[in-house]
Amino acid sequence: MNKIAVLAALGATALLGDATAQEPAKLSAQDLLDIRQLIDGYSHVLDNCTNNGNDYANLYTADATFGVSKEWGKAKIWFRGREQLRRAGGGTETACRPRQSQGYAYHLTINPVITAMSTGAHAISTLLTITNDTDDRGDIVHWEGGYEDTFEKTPAGWRFKSRVHVWPEVEWTDRVEDMPPRKLADE
Repeated sequence: MNKIAVLAALGATALLGDATAQEPAKLSAQDLLDIRQLIDGYSHVLDNCTNNGNDYANLYTADATFGVSKEWGKAKIWFRGREQLRRAGGGTETACRPRQSQGYAYHLTINPVITAMSTGAHAISTLLTITNDTDDRGDIVHWEGGYEDTFEKTPAGWRFKSRVHVWPEVEWTDRVEDMPPRKLADE
């Protein structure tokens, strides 16, 4: 092979290598289904505190965070790591916290927009709550902002790397204890 052919082959290889490196990250159909299952399963696990909060913590990577924000793209981290997330999911030293008997809100996450990232995936979604209101008004549906999520694929499947509850109606503080009480939509 002559020098020109070798240089042309090397140049083509370099160009193809660069083109491959520029391709955007992609998610398979199975990845999208698995991420959607994680998003949908979150509400059930949170609303029912199963396995002393451990099932909730299992939805996250070991080093994951949960935070809150008034606007997209910013977060005040409230929970970091497995033990804090377990407690956020309702776990205590021995069992789940007792469930509120009236006005309990069930979480409904809708319309997730899932995109691939080089390190996993990202999603934004809308959060509604349905309050189990036992008076003549029936159930109350309330918009509570949404979630901004990052996901990581682990040996156990897709997990939340971070989850931020974005709710513009709330002036979030840095303290979990200051979380606003749930109010019915007409209060």
